[in-house]
Amino acid sequence: MTNNKPLPSLALAIAPIAVMFGLLVIGYGMLGLRIEALLLISAVFTGVIAYKMGYNWDDIMGAIVEKLAKAMPVILILVSVGGLIASWMVSGTIPFMVYWGLKVISPEYILIAAFFVTSVVSVCTGTSWGSAGTVGVALMGVAAGLDVSLAAAAGAVVSGAYFGDKLSPLSDSTNFAPVVSGTTLYEHIQHMLYTTIPGFIIASIVFFIAGQHGDVANVSEPQKVVDILTGIESLYNLNIILALPPVLILWGAVTKKPVLPLMLTASALGLGLGMAVQGFSLQQGFQAYVDGFNISMLSDNGHTIDGLVPDIAKLLNRGGLFSMMSTILLVFCAFAFAGILSLTGALNVVLGRFLHLIRTTSQLILSTVIATITVVFTTSDGKLALLIPGELFQDAYRKMGLDTKNLSRTLEDAGTIIEPLVPWTAAGIYMASTLDVPTLDYLPWAVQCYTGVIFAIIYGFTGFGIAKAKPIGAEEQTVNMSPADVK
Repeated sequence: MTNNKPLPSLALAIAPIAVMFGLLVIGYGMLGLRIEALLLISAVFTGVIAYKMGYNWDDIMGAIVEKLAKAMPVILILVSVGGLIASWMVSGTIPFMVYWGLKVISPEYILIAAFFVTSVVSVCTGTSWGSAGTVGVALMGVAAGLDVSLAAAAGAVVSGAYFGDKLSPLSDSTNFAPVVSGTTLYEHIQHMLYTTIPGFIIASIVFFIAGQHGDVANVSEPQKVVDILTGIESLYNLNIILALPPVLILWGAVTKKPVLPLMLTASALGLGLGMAVQGFSLQQGFQAYVDGFNISMLSDNGHTIDGLVPDIAKLLNRGGLFSMMSTILLVFCAFAFAGILSLTGALNVVLGRFLHLIRTTSQLILSTVIATITVVFTTSDGKLALLIPGELFQDAYRKMGLDTKNLSRTLEDAGTIIEPLVPWTAAGIYMASTLDVPTLDYLPWAVQCYTGVIFAIIYGFTGFGIAKAKPIGAEEQTVNMSPADVK
């Protein structure tokens, strides 16, 4: 939305961001209040500021609607994921993957296996959401069956999923970051290895060691695994044909088919397999798709569910379109705040001030990290976290004689893979809902997602891994910095 209103002062621009952070830290972090209400309060406060700046109610509502319109594809995907999971429960696809995971993977290796498997799938497909929503869900079921910490398992899945989302040439964020930074795709990917590979090594070590620890994996209860395997065998007709839905998803991701039609097709295939292989009726399939799958549906088909270990019900009672409604409410509240904040131009003011304080390479990298994380927290939008700092900082990198692939790498280190660690972003909401583990619970275990920031800052101060470029001429400079400012 374009407007001719003057930008707010720095103090006024910081105010809504500070209020939002304060409400979330105190209200959510310390008092355990619902995020939705806190975000709405933040939106009201920001709306008052917008009104004082001269915007009317129609302007404010227009900004919110515009923001939500851009988020609609994400919302539709969230809803479809709920139906996809339910349809794969009906078909037996997820139980089939869990069954073989329990047979093949030992408890002490589940974390490292989850990390490696999702890393490979996400690199091959370029989609973190697809990786977590398919093999990630199955691996969480395996972890539950093996008495492995679900927070640790979710952290491993998220780490692996975003390893590929950060590096794969098929990933939209991997393609978007170099575009907004002024570099090329393969230069960007090559430069990303400086922060991504050390993070991958550290994450691998953490997940391997944690898997050997008794508090993470309880290997003394093999009978429970046997009970789950026996229960799944008694409830489902396990056949290799049940692997067709995830194969379809992986094929569609590799060939870059549209996500929503692909997910709907995979759901339809799951429901069809449920009727053909498992004996469910069309009515049962549709009920599960909308309301969620329930183990009682199996008893309606003549299966005995009495005497099954409780973990089987926890595994199967999932999915459905309605299961994502609370998630969508959170998206609406987050984007209401973000829409009004965008209308006021507050972020441009705050980030623009950063540019006047930069004197050294370390300050530039650190400022990029802070700015990108700030955009993630305030807009709940990973793409904006790449776009806004990318546009604002690009000339600063050039003037300091730094290749812009340093900028594109830092944007991904602080934006793309930080997004799933924030509870109110689309990625954080998706991962928590899909893996059924709260964002803040898996955050400490999502090692791959925060080591990039650490290495980015270290490299900024040491100069290691910082690519140089010829500074642009003074006549081309657009950033208000004097030659004396450059170290």
